[in-house]
Amino acid sequence: MSDEVPSGPVLGDEQFRRLAGYGETEQVEAGQLLYTSGDEAYDFFLLGTATVDIVRDATVLEAERLIYRGRPGDFLGELNLLTGQHVYLTARVVAAGTVVRIVPATLRRAVAEHADLGDVLLEAFRVRRDVIRGAAGSALQIVGRPDAAETIRLRTYVTQLYLPHAWHDAGSPSGAALLLSSGLGADDLPAAVVNGFVLRHATPGTVADKLGLTYRPGPRRPDLVVVGAGPAGLAAAVYGASEGLETVLLDRSGLGGQAAKSARIENYLGFPQGISGESLMRLAMAQALKFGVRIHSPCPVSGLDPAGPAVLLADGTRIEAGSVIAATGAHYRRLDVPRWAEFEKSGGIRYAATELDVRACENQPVAVIGGANSAGQAALSLAGHGATVDLIIRGADLEAGMSAYLTERIRKHPGICLHDRTTVRELDGGPALEALVVERDGDRRRLDCRALFCFIGADPASGWLTGVDRDEHGFVVTTAYQTSVPRVFAVGDLRSGSTKRVATAVGEGAAAVSSVHAVLATA
Repeated sequence: MSDEVPSGPVLGDEQFRRLAGYGETEQVEAGQLLYTSGDEAYDFFLLGTATVDIVRDATVLEAERLIYRGRPGDFLGELNLLTGQHVYLTARVVAAGTVVRIVPATLRRAVAEHADLGDVLLEAFRVRRDVIRGAAGSALQIVGRPDAAETIRLRTYVTQLYLPHAWHDAGSPSGAALLLSSGLGADDLPAAVVNGFVLRHATPGTVADKLGLTYRPGPRRPDLVVVGAGPAGLAAAVYGASEGLETVLLDRSGLGGQAAKSARIENYLGFPQGISGESLMRLAMAQALKFGVRIHSPCPVSGLDPAGPAVLLADGTRIEAGSVIAATGAHYRRLDVPRWAEFEKSGGIRYAATELDVRACENQPVAVIGGANSAGQAALSLAGHGATVDLIIRGADLEAGMSAYLTERIRKHPGICLHDRTTVRELDGGPALEALVVERDGDRRRLDCRALFCFIGADPASGWLTGVDRDEHGFVVTTAYQTSVPRVFAVGDLRSGSTKRVATAVGEGAAAVSSVHAVLATA
Protein backbone atom coordinates (compact mmCIF):
# COMPACT_ATOMS: atom_id res chain seq x y z
CA MET A 1 0.00 0.00 0.00
CA SER A 2 1.32 3.50 -0.82
CA ASP A 3 2.31 5.68 2.11
CA GLU A 4 0.64 8.63 0.47
CA VAL A 5 -2.66 10.05 1.72
CA PRO A 6 -5.63 8.53 -0.17
CA SER A 7 -6.72 10.68 -3.07
CA GLY A 8 -9.65 12.93 -2.28
CA PRO A 9 -10.44 16.49 -1.21
CA VAL A 10 -8.05 18.26 1.17
CA LEU A 11 -8.46 21.22 3.50
CA GLY A 12 -7.13 24.56 2.31
CA ASP A 13 -4.92 26.55 4.68
CA GLU A 14 -7.78 28.82 5.74
CA GLN A 15 -10.11 25.87 6.22
CA PHE A 16 -7.47 24.10 8.30
CA ARG A 17 -7.10 27.12 10.60
CA ARG A 18 -10.86 27.56 10.89
CA LEU A 19 -11.40 23.91 11.82
CA ALA A 20 -8.46 23.99 14.25
CA GLY A 21 -10.34 26.65 16.20
CA TYR A 22 -12.74 23.92 17.37
CA GLY A 23 -10.02 21.79 19.01
CA GLU A 24 -7.07 21.72 21.38
CA THR A 25 -3.43 21.65 20.24
CA GLU A 26 -1.26 18.86 21.69
CA GLN A 27 2.40 17.86 21.42
CA VAL A 28 2.85 14.19 20.46
CA GLU A 29 5.95 12.01 20.45
CA ALA A 30 7.21 9.32 18.07
CA GLY A 31 5.71 5.94 18.93
CA GLN A 32 2.67 7.45 20.67
CA LEU A 33 -0.68 5.84 19.78
CA LEU A 34 -3.52 8.27 19.10
CA TYR A 35 -6.02 5.41 18.90
CA THR A 36 -5.87 1.64 18.49
CA SER A 37 -8.03 -1.07 16.98
CA GLY A 38 -10.62 -2.23 19.47
CA ASP A 39 -11.18 1.20 21.03
CA GLU A 40 -14.87 2.05 21.31
CA ALA A 41 -14.39 5.53 19.84
CA TYR A 42 -11.70 8.00 18.80
CA ASP A 43 -11.21 11.70 18.21
CA PHE A 44 -10.62 13.62 15.00
CA PHE A 45 -7.05 14.88 14.54
CA LEU A 46 -5.64 17.68 12.41
CA LEU A 47 -1.92 17.17 11.86
CA GLY A 48 0.04 20.34 12.58
CA THR A 49 3.70 19.30 12.37
CA ALA A 50 3.41 15.62 13.31
CA THR A 51 3.43 12.63 10.94
CA VAL A 52 1.18 9.65 11.72
CA ASP A 53 0.91 6.16 10.25
CA ILE A 54 -2.48 4.48 9.96
CA VAL A 55 -1.95 0.72 10.15
CA ARG A 56 -3.98 -2.43 10.22
CA ASP A 57 -2.77 -4.60 13.07
CA ALA A 58 -1.13 -7.95 12.44
CA THR A 59 -3.40 -11.01 12.30
CA VAL A 60 -2.70 -14.74 12.39
CA LEU A 61 -2.73 -14.70 8.58
CA GLU A 62 -1.01 -11.39 7.79
CA ALA A 63 1.66 -9.08 9.16
CA GLU A 64 0.94 -5.48 10.16
CA ARG A 65 0.05 -3.42 7.12
CA LEU A 66 0.48 0.28 6.45
CA ILE A 67 -2.74 1.80 5.11
CA TYR A 68 -1.46 5.33 4.63
CA ARG A 69 0.81 7.97 6.16
CA GLY A 70 -0.70 11.27 7.31
CA ARG A 71 1.66 14.22 6.96
CA PRO A 72 1.54 17.80 8.30
CA GLY A 73 -1.54 19.60 6.97
CA ASP A 74 -3.54 16.38 6.70
CA PHE A 75 -6.26 15.06 9.02
CA LEU A 76 -7.12 11.62 10.39
CA GLY A 77 -10.47 9.87 10.36
CA GLU A 78 -12.99 8.11 8.15
CA LEU A 79 -16.67 7.22 8.19
CA ASN A 80 -16.63 5.44 11.54
CA LEU A 81 -16.14 8.85 13.17
CA LEU A 82 -19.75 9.50 12.14
CA THR A 83 -21.26 6.02 12.42
CA GLY A 84 -19.90 5.28 15.89
CA GLN A 85 -18.36 1.99 14.73
CA HIS A 86 -15.59 0.72 16.99
CA VAL A 87 -12.03 1.49 15.92
CA TYR A 88 -10.40 -1.13 13.68
CA LEU A 89 -7.15 0.66 12.70
CA THR A 90 -4.25 2.01 14.75
CA ALA A 91 -2.84 5.56 14.49
CA ARG A 92 0.87 5.67 15.45
CA VAL A 93 2.98 8.82 15.55
CA VAL A 94 6.18 8.35 13.48
CA ALA A 95 7.49 11.92 13.63
CA ALA A 96 6.95 14.07 16.73
CA GLY A 97 5.12 17.35 16.43
CA THR A 98 1.75 18.97 17.05
CA VAL A 99 -1.79 17.78 16.44
CA VAL A 100 -5.17 19.39 17.03
CA ARG A 101 -7.64 17.09 18.79
CA ILE A 102 -11.39 17.62 18.13
CA VAL A 103 -13.92 15.41 19.93
CA PRO A 104 -16.66 13.87 17.71
CA ALA A 105 -19.53 15.98 19.11
CA THR A 106 -17.58 19.18 18.42
CA LEU A 107 -16.63 17.95 14.95
CA ARG A 108 -20.33 17.47 14.16
CA ARG A 109 -20.99 21.04 15.29
CA ALA A 110 -18.18 22.34 13.06
CA VAL A 111 -19.56 20.42 10.08
CA ALA A 112 -23.07 21.78 10.76
CA GLU A 113 -21.83 25.36 11.05
CA HIS A 114 -19.51 25.32 8.01
CA ALA A 115 -20.93 23.64 4.91
CA ASP A 116 -17.60 23.79 3.03
CA LEU A 117 -15.81 21.92 5.82
CA GLY A 118 -18.57 19.31 5.89
CA ASP A 119 -18.30 18.77 2.13
CA VAL A 120 -14.52 18.23 2.28
CA LEU A 121 -14.57 15.94 5.29
CA LEU A 122 -17.51 13.79 4.18
CA GLU A 123 -16.07 13.18 0.72
CA ALA A 124 -12.61 12.49 2.19
CA PHE A 125 -14.13 10.03 4.67
CA ARG A 126 -15.95 8.28 1.83
CA VAL A 127 -12.78 8.01 -0.29
CA ARG A 128 -10.84 6.69 2.68
CA ARG A 129 -13.50 4.08 3.34
CA ASP A 130 -13.04 2.90 -0.27
CA VAL A 131 -9.28 2.61 0.29
CA ILE A 132 -9.71 0.89 3.63
CA ARG A 133 -12.25 -1.59 2.28
CA GLY A 134 -9.61 -2.80 -0.16
CA ALA A 135 -6.64 -2.69 2.20
CA ALA A 136 -7.93 -3.43 5.68
CA GLY A 137 -10.81 -5.81 5.19
CA SER A 138 -9.23 -8.32 7.54
CA ALA A 139 -10.40 -6.18 10.48
CA LEU A 140 -13.68 -8.02 9.80
CA GLN A 141 -13.39 -11.41 8.12
CA ILE A 142 -16.39 -13.48 7.08
CA VAL A 143 -16.23 -17.15 6.12
CA GLY A 144 -19.11 -19.31 4.98
CA ARG A 145 -20.75 -21.23 2.21
CA PRO A 146 -21.50 -18.73 -0.57
CA ASP A 147 -24.98 -20.03 -1.39
CA ALA A 148 -26.29 -20.41 2.17
CA ALA A 149 -29.08 -17.98 3.05
CA GLU A 150 -27.44 -17.05 6.39
CA THR A 151 -24.21 -16.19 4.58
CA ILE A 152 -26.02 -14.14 1.96
CA ARG A 153 -27.85 -12.17 4.68
CA LEU A 154 -24.62 -11.42 6.50
CA ARG A 155 -22.75 -10.37 3.35
CA THR A 156 -25.66 -8.22 2.24
CA TYR A 157 -25.69 -6.45 5.61
CA VAL A 158 -21.98 -5.58 5.64
CA THR A 159 -22.18 -4.48 2.00
CA GLN A 160 -25.20 -2.23 2.58
CA LEU A 161 -23.51 -0.53 5.52
CA TYR A 162 -20.30 -0.14 3.52
CA LEU A 163 -18.25 -1.96 6.17
CA PRO A 164 -14.62 -2.87 5.40
CA HIS A 165 -14.44 -6.64 5.39
CA ALA A 166 -12.83 -9.63 3.74
CA TRP A 167 -14.96 -12.48 2.41
CA HIS A 168 -13.69 -16.09 2.33
CA ASP A 169 -15.49 -18.98 0.69
CA ALA A 170 -15.19 -21.85 3.18
CA GLY A 171 -14.07 -24.09 0.31
CA SER A 172 -11.23 -21.80 -0.80
CA PRO A 173 -7.60 -21.98 0.44
CA SER A 174 -7.97 -18.68 2.32
CA GLY A 175 -11.23 -19.87 3.86
CA ALA A 176 -9.66 -23.14 4.96
CA ALA A 177 -6.72 -21.24 6.49
CA LEU A 178 -9.05 -18.93 8.42
CA LEU A 179 -11.11 -21.86 9.69
CA LEU A 180 -7.97 -23.62 10.89
CA SER A 181 -6.36 -20.56 12.50
CA SER A 182 -9.59 -19.58 14.28
CA GLY A 183 -10.53 -23.06 15.49
CA LEU A 184 -13.68 -23.11 13.39
CA GLY A 185 -15.47 -26.06 11.82
CA ALA A 186 -18.11 -26.57 9.15
CA ASP A 187 -20.85 -26.55 11.81
CA ASP A 188 -19.86 -23.01 12.88
CA LEU A 189 -20.67 -21.34 9.56
CA PRO A 190 -21.16 -18.61 8.72
CA ALA A 191 -18.52 -17.24 11.06
CA ALA A 192 -16.84 -13.89 11.50
CA VAL A 193 -13.59 -12.71 13.04
CA VAL A 194 -13.88 -9.16 14.38
CA ASN A 195 -10.57 -7.66 15.50
CA GLY A 196 -9.44 -11.14 16.53
CA PHE A 197 -12.71 -12.12 18.27
CA VAL A 198 -14.37 -15.19 16.74
CA LEU A 199 -18.14 -15.26 16.20
CA ARG A 200 -19.66 -18.65 15.43
CA HIS A 201 -22.99 -18.76 13.55
CA ALA A 202 -22.48 -15.05 12.89
CA THR A 203 -25.51 -12.89 12.15
CA PRO A 204 -25.86 -9.20 11.29
CA GLY A 205 -26.88 -8.66 14.91
CA THR A 206 -23.86 -10.32 16.52
CA VAL A 207 -21.45 -8.66 14.08
CA ALA A 208 -23.04 -5.24 14.62
CA ASP A 209 -22.77 -5.69 18.38
CA LYS A 210 -19.03 -6.35 18.15
CA LEU A 211 -18.58 -3.39 15.80
CA GLY A 212 -20.50 -1.02 18.09
CA LEU A 213 -23.34 -0.38 15.63
CA THR A 214 -26.27 -1.57 17.78
CA TYR A 215 -28.38 0.92 19.72
CA ARG A 216 -26.75 2.95 22.46
CA PRO A 217 -28.58 5.80 24.23
CA GLY A 218 -27.42 9.29 23.32
CA PRO A 219 -26.83 12.23 25.66
CA ARG A 220 -30.45 13.42 25.42
CA ARG A 221 -33.91 12.28 24.38
CA PRO A 222 -34.26 12.31 20.58
CA ASP A 223 -36.73 14.75 19.03
CA LEU A 224 -37.42 12.22 16.28
CA VAL A 225 -37.08 8.45 16.06
CA VAL A 226 -37.44 7.07 12.54
CA VAL A 227 -38.17 3.34 12.32
CA GLY A 228 -37.21 1.85 8.96
CA ALA A 229 -34.26 2.88 6.79
CA GLY A 230 -35.73 2.58 3.32
CA PRO A 231 -36.08 5.62 1.03
CA ALA A 232 -38.89 7.15 3.12
CA GLY A 233 -37.11 6.62 6.43
CA LEU A 234 -33.75 7.87 5.21
CA ALA A 235 -35.38 10.96 3.71
CA ALA A 236 -37.20 11.67 6.97
CA ALA A 237 -33.98 11.28 8.94
CA VAL A 238 -32.00 13.56 6.60
CA TYR A 239 -34.63 16.30 6.62
CA GLY A 240 -35.24 16.00 10.34
CA ALA A 241 -31.57 16.25 11.29
CA SER A 242 -30.83 18.99 8.75
CA GLU A 243 -33.60 21.07 10.33
CA GLY A 244 -32.16 20.75 13.81
CA LEU A 245 -34.01 17.75 15.23
CA GLU A 246 -32.01 15.26 17.31
CA THR A 247 -32.67 12.24 15.09
CA VAL A 248 -32.26 8.48 15.57
CA LEU A 249 -32.76 6.02 12.69
CA LEU A 250 -33.44 2.35 13.40
CA ASP A 251 -33.74 -0.62 11.04
CA ARG A 252 -34.11 -4.32 11.76
CA SER A 253 -31.87 -5.59 8.95
CA GLY A 254 -29.79 -2.99 7.12
CA LEU A 255 -30.27 0.11 5.00
CA GLY A 256 -32.34 0.78 1.92
CA GLY A 257 -35.38 -1.43 2.39
CA GLN A 258 -36.79 -2.86 -0.82
CA ALA A 259 -35.14 -0.09 -2.85
CA ALA A 260 -31.70 -1.44 -1.93
CA LYS A 261 -32.72 -4.73 -3.53
CA SER A 262 -33.30 -3.10 -6.92
CA ALA A 263 -30.54 -3.79 -9.41
CA ARG A 264 -31.16 -0.52 -11.25
CA ILE A 265 -33.48 2.47 -10.83
CA GLU A 266 -33.79 4.45 -14.07
CA ASN A 267 -36.77 6.73 -13.40
CA TYR A 268 -35.45 8.51 -10.30
CA LEU A 269 -34.99 12.24 -10.89
CA GLY A 270 -31.39 13.35 -11.34
CA PHE A 271 -29.92 10.01 -12.46
CA PRO A 272 -30.48 9.81 -16.25
CA GLN A 273 -28.14 6.84 -16.58
CA GLY A 274 -29.81 5.03 -13.71
CA ILE A 275 -28.44 4.02 -10.33
CA SER A 276 -28.58 0.83 -8.33
CA GLY A 277 -30.81 0.94 -5.27
CA GLU A 278 -27.82 -0.01 -3.14
CA SER A 279 -25.75 2.95 -4.40
CA LEU A 280 -28.64 5.40 -3.99
CA MET A 281 -29.24 4.33 -0.41
CA ARG A 282 -25.50 4.52 0.36
CA LEU A 283 -25.48 8.15 -0.79
CA ALA A 284 -28.51 8.79 1.41
CA MET A 285 -26.69 7.21 4.36
CA ALA A 286 -23.75 9.57 3.83
CA GLN A 287 -26.15 12.53 3.84
CA ALA A 288 -27.77 11.33 7.04
CA LEU A 289 -24.39 10.96 8.75
CA LYS A 290 -23.36 14.41 7.57
CA PHE A 291 -26.30 15.98 9.41
CA GLY A 292 -25.69 13.96 12.57
CA VAL A 293 -28.30 11.20 12.33
CA ARG A 294 -27.54 8.35 14.74
CA ILE A 295 -28.00 5.17 12.69
CA HIS A 296 -28.41 1.81 14.44
CA SER A 297 -28.83 -1.42 12.49
CA PRO A 298 -29.79 -4.15 12.91
CA CYS A 299 -32.12 -2.91 15.60
CA PRO A 300 -35.45 -4.80 15.65
CA VAL A 301 -38.41 -2.82 16.97
CA SER A 302 -41.07 -4.87 18.77
CA GLY A 303 -43.70 -2.30 19.64
CA LEU A 304 -44.91 1.22 20.27
CA ASP A 305 -46.12 2.80 23.50
CA PRO A 306 -48.68 5.37 22.28
CA ALA A 307 -48.61 7.21 25.60
CA GLY A 308 -44.98 8.29 25.14
CA PRO A 309 -44.70 8.01 22.36
CA ALA A 310 -41.91 5.51 22.93
CA VAL A 311 -40.36 2.91 20.65
CA LEU A 312 -39.86 -0.52 22.22
CA LEU A 313 -36.93 -2.61 21.01
CA ALA A 314 -36.89 -6.40 20.83
CA ASP A 315 -34.27 -6.56 23.59
CA GLY A 316 -36.55 -4.66 25.99
CA THR A 317 -34.99 -1.23 25.53
CA ARG A 318 -37.43 1.70 25.60
CA ILE A 319 -36.65 4.83 23.58
CA GLU A 320 -38.65 7.89 24.61
CA ALA A 321 -39.13 10.26 21.69
CA GLY A 322 -40.58 13.66 20.92
CA SER A 323 -42.05 12.11 17.78
CA VAL A 324 -41.92 8.89 15.78
CA ILE A 325 -42.00 8.36 12.02
CA ALA A 326 -42.86 4.80 11.02
CA ALA A 327 -41.32 3.81 7.68
CA THR A 328 -41.11 0.04 8.01
CA GLY A 329 -42.51 -0.58 4.54
CA ALA A 330 -43.70 -4.01 3.53
CA HIS A 331 -42.49 -7.61 3.29
CA TYR A 332 -42.29 -9.60 0.07
CA ARG A 333 -44.80 -12.41 -0.15
CA ARG A 334 -43.82 -16.04 -0.56
CA LEU A 335 -45.34 -18.68 -2.82
CA ASP A 336 -47.25 -21.59 -1.30
CA VAL A 337 -45.12 -24.24 -3.01
CA PRO A 338 -43.71 -27.44 -1.45
CA ARG A 339 -40.04 -27.18 -0.28
CA TRP A 340 -40.12 -23.35 -0.47
CA ALA A 341 -38.65 -22.91 3.03
CA GLU A 342 -35.98 -25.54 2.33
CA PHE A 343 -34.64 -23.75 -0.74
CA GLU A 344 -35.09 -20.37 0.90
CA LYS A 345 -32.68 -21.50 3.63
CA SER A 346 -30.16 -22.93 1.17
CA GLY A 347 -30.06 -19.67 -0.81
CA GLY A 348 -31.88 -20.96 -3.86
CA ILE A 349 -34.77 -18.52 -3.34
CA ARG A 350 -33.96 -14.81 -3.09
CA TYR A 351 -35.91 -11.60 -2.65
CA ALA A 352 -33.29 -9.17 -3.97
CA ALA A 353 -31.13 -8.70 -7.04
CA THR A 354 -28.20 -6.86 -5.51
CA GLU A 355 -24.74 -6.84 -7.00
CA LEU A 356 -23.80 -9.81 -4.82
CA ASP A 357 -26.81 -11.81 -6.01
CA VAL A 358 -26.27 -10.97 -9.66
CA ARG A 359 -22.56 -11.83 -9.60
CA ALA A 360 -23.33 -15.18 -7.98
CA CYS A 361 -25.64 -16.08 -10.89
CA GLU A 362 -23.42 -15.20 -13.85
CA ASN A 363 -23.86 -17.69 -16.72
CA GLN A 364 -26.47 -19.65 -14.77
CA PRO A 365 -30.12 -20.47 -15.55
CA VAL A 366 -32.34 -18.47 -13.19
CA ALA A 367 -36.01 -17.53 -12.85
CA VAL A 368 -37.69 -14.30 -11.81
CA ILE A 369 -41.29 -14.29 -10.58
CA GLY A 370 -43.31 -11.08 -10.66
CA GLY A 371 -44.73 -8.49 -13.01
CA ALA A 372 -43.73 -5.18 -11.39
CA ASN A 373 -40.71 -2.95 -12.01
CA SER A 374 -38.52 -4.66 -9.41
CA ALA A 375 -38.93 -7.98 -11.21
CA GLY A 376 -38.23 -6.41 -14.59
CA GLN A 377 -35.07 -4.69 -13.35
CA ALA A 378 -33.88 -7.93 -11.77
CA ALA A 379 -34.43 -9.89 -15.00
CA LEU A 380 -32.52 -7.33 -17.07
CA SER A 381 -29.65 -7.11 -14.61
CA LEU A 382 -29.27 -10.89 -14.40
CA ALA A 383 -29.44 -11.29 -18.18
CA GLY A 384 -26.92 -8.46 -18.56
CA HIS A 385 -24.45 -10.55 -16.55
CA GLY A 386 -24.80 -13.66 -18.68
CA ALA A 387 -27.61 -15.47 -16.88
CA THR A 388 -30.41 -17.07 -18.90
CA VAL A 389 -33.63 -15.78 -17.35
CA ASP A 390 -37.14 -17.20 -17.28
CA LEU A 391 -39.48 -14.35 -16.31
CA ILE A 392 -42.72 -15.80 -14.91
CA ILE A 393 -45.96 -13.83 -14.46
CA ARG A 394 -49.47 -15.01 -13.60
CA GLY A 395 -51.20 -12.40 -15.72
CA ALA A 396 -51.55 -12.27 -19.49
CA ASP A 397 -50.12 -8.76 -19.97
CA LEU A 398 -46.64 -7.76 -18.84
CA GLU A 399 -47.46 -4.09 -19.45
CA ALA A 400 -50.23 -4.18 -16.83
CA GLY A 401 -47.83 -3.79 -13.91
CA MET A 402 -44.50 -2.75 -15.39
CA SER A 403 -43.17 0.48 -16.89
CA ALA A 404 -43.12 0.61 -20.67
CA TYR A 405 -39.37 1.16 -20.96
CA LEU A 406 -38.76 -2.08 -19.06
CA THR A 407 -41.26 -4.20 -20.96
CA GLU A 408 -39.75 -3.12 -24.30
CA ARG A 409 -36.25 -4.11 -23.21
CA ILE A 410 -37.41 -7.41 -21.76
CA ARG A 411 -39.25 -8.43 -24.94
CA LYS A 412 -36.17 -7.62 -27.04
CA HIS A 413 -33.54 -9.21 -24.81
CA PRO A 414 -32.36 -12.58 -26.17
CA GLY A 415 -31.43 -13.79 -22.68
CA ILE A 416 -34.95 -13.43 -21.24
CA CYS A 417 -37.86 -15.77 -21.90
CA LEU A 418 -41.26 -14.48 -20.81
CA HIS A 419 -43.81 -16.98 -19.47
CA ASP A 420 -47.22 -15.31 -19.09
CA ARG A 421 -50.30 -16.91 -17.49
CA THR A 422 -47.85 -19.24 -15.74
CA THR A 423 -47.69 -20.58 -12.17
CA VAL A 424 -44.83 -22.27 -10.30
CA ARG A 425 -45.98 -25.68 -9.04
CA GLU A 426 -42.84 -27.52 -7.88
CA LEU A 427 -39.23 -26.91 -6.85
CA ASP A 428 -36.65 -29.60 -7.54
CA GLY A 429 -33.08 -30.36 -6.49
CA GLY A 430 -31.15 -30.95 -3.33
CA PRO A 431 -29.52 -29.50 -1.43
CA ALA A 432 -29.24 -26.73 -4.06
CA LEU A 433 -32.13 -25.66 -6.29
CA GLU A 434 -31.86 -27.22 -9.75
CA ALA A 435 -35.20 -26.76 -11.50
CA LEU A 436 -38.78 -25.51 -11.41
CA VAL A 437 -41.97 -27.12 -12.65
CA VAL A 438 -44.36 -24.50 -14.04
CA GLU A 439 -47.91 -24.78 -15.36
CA ARG A 440 -49.61 -22.84 -18.17
CA ASP A 441 -53.15 -23.64 -19.32
CA GLY A 442 -52.97 -27.07 -17.68
CA ASP A 443 -49.66 -28.04 -19.29
CA ARG A 444 -46.60 -28.52 -17.10
CA ARG A 445 -42.95 -28.14 -18.06
CA ARG A 446 -39.59 -28.26 -16.30
CA LEU A 447 -37.23 -25.26 -16.35
CA ASP A 448 -33.59 -25.45 -15.33
CA CYS A 449 -33.05 -22.99 -12.48
CA ARG A 450 -30.17 -22.41 -10.04
CA ALA A 451 -31.77 -19.42 -8.29
CA LEU A 452 -35.34 -18.17 -8.05
CA PHE A 453 -35.90 -14.44 -7.53
CA CYS A 454 -39.31 -13.69 -6.07
CA PHE A 455 -41.01 -10.28 -6.44
CA ILE A 456 -44.74 -11.00 -6.06
CA GLY A 457 -46.08 -8.15 -3.97
CA ALA A 458 -45.86 -7.23 -0.33
CA ASP A 459 -47.74 -7.00 2.96
CA PRO A 460 -47.36 -4.00 5.30
CA ALA A 461 -44.93 -4.31 8.23
CA SER A 462 -47.35 -2.60 10.61
CA GLY A 463 -47.79 -5.17 13.37
CA TRP A 464 -45.52 -3.32 15.81
CA LEU A 465 -47.63 -0.13 15.73
CA THR A 466 -49.72 -0.69 18.86
CA GLY A 467 -52.88 1.43 19.02
CA VAL A 468 -52.53 2.83 15.48
CA ASP A 469 -55.52 2.67 13.10
CA ARG A 470 -55.09 0.60 9.94
CA ASP A 471 -57.21 -0.08 6.88
CA GLU A 472 -58.66 -3.49 6.00
CA HIS A 473 -55.35 -4.56 4.41
CA GLY A 474 -53.18 -3.56 7.37
CA PHE A 475 -51.82 -0.32 5.92
CA VAL A 476 -51.65 2.64 8.31
CA VAL A 477 -54.28 5.38 8.01
CA THR A 478 -52.91 8.94 8.20
CA THR A 479 -53.92 12.60 8.02
CA ALA A 480 -51.07 14.88 6.91
CA TYR A 481 -48.91 11.82 7.61
CA GLN A 482 -49.94 11.74 11.28
CA THR A 483 -51.54 8.51 12.48
CA SER A 484 -54.40 8.15 14.95
CA VAL A 485 -51.76 8.36 17.72
CA PRO A 486 -50.50 11.92 18.38
CA ARG A 487 -46.88 12.58 17.36
CA VAL A 488 -46.66 9.26 15.52
CA PHE A 489 -46.44 9.50 11.72
CA ALA A 490 -46.32 6.98 8.88
CA VAL A 491 -44.73 7.30 5.43
CA GLY A 492 -43.84 5.23 2.38
CA ASP A 493 -45.17 1.79 1.52
CA LEU A 494 -46.51 1.36 5.06
CA ARG A 495 -49.04 4.17 4.64
CA SER A 496 -52.54 3.57 3.29
CA GLY A 497 -52.96 5.15 -0.12
CA SER A 498 -49.27 5.67 -0.82
CA THR A 499 -47.80 5.29 -4.30
CA LYS A 500 -45.24 2.50 -4.30
CA ARG A 501 -42.35 4.36 -5.92
CA VAL A 502 -38.92 5.38 -4.60
CA ALA A 503 -39.41 9.05 -5.49
CA THR A 504 -42.80 9.17 -3.76
CA ALA A 505 -41.38 7.53 -0.64
CA VAL A 506 -38.59 10.11 -0.47
CA GLY A 507 -41.11 12.92 -0.88
CA GLU A 508 -43.32 11.54 1.88
CA GLY A 509 -40.40 11.19 4.27
CA ALA A 510 -39.38 14.80 3.68
CA ALA A 511 -42.95 16.14 3.89
CA ALA A 512 -43.67 14.30 7.14
CA VAL A 513 -40.89 16.24 8.86
CA SER A 514 -42.86 19.45 8.25
CA SER A 515 -45.81 17.84 10.03
CA VAL A 516 -43.50 16.81 12.87
CA HIS A 517 -42.32 20.41 13.30
CA ALA A 518 -45.89 21.67 13.35
CA VAL A 519 -46.94 19.16 16.02
CA LEU A 520 -43.85 19.66 18.19
CA ALA A 521 -44.36 23.43 18.07
CA THR A 522 -47.80 23.07 19.66
CA ALA A 523 -46.87 20.26 22.09
